[in-house]
Amino acid sequence: MSVAQHTAAELVHHIFDLQRALRGVTAAGMKYSELGPAHTGVLFFIGEGGPMRASALAGRLGIGPSALSRQLADLEQYGFVVRTPDPLDGRACLLSLSEEGRTYLADTYERRAETLREILSDWTEGEAEAASQSVQHLTAALRSAAPSHGAAPSGPAEPARTHRTTAHRTGNDGRHPKSTTEIMKEER
Repeated sequence: MSVAQHTAAELVHHIFDLQRALRGVTAAGMKYSELGPAHTGVLFFIGEGGPMRASALAGRLGIGPSALSRQLADLEQYGFVVRTPDPLDGRACLLSLSEEGRTYLADTYERRAETLREILSDWTEGEAEAASQSVQHLTAALRSAAPSHGAAPSGPAEPARTHRTTAHRTGNDGRHPKSTTEIMKEER
């Protein structure tokens, strides 16, 4: 049995709403760090995946090499990321976390977990565990639909066109589909 269109649209809306709420909570906690959420995301993926090439990291993050290059330069300046020669290809480097990077990342997660614990103070342990399982399940489904972690993302033309078409149909958050006639008028 598949998920109904309106249910999927509501879930898309709730995911975007969750992202905005997380950004708000994260931004409030940024007083502890000069690094932004994008930098922390880069650290997370390097820490999770072990030593990896910048091209593989950019593919996992879904960003271009120039954006990643700027973030890596910042992280190297802080001493959080180190480059070592790739033993399989001397022309390439592998990225890994330094001891300072691992400590920074662990401290960041500890602060965020404590913040979330405070926010969820009126939740039961069961509610929090159920939410965690649902997020894990959704993440696994999304990852299984995405290109493999080491591969480059699919070409930009198709996803951009698909996104524009979806935005036209849904009015940004997926909850308010327009009629086919309205879509055709807009696309002319």
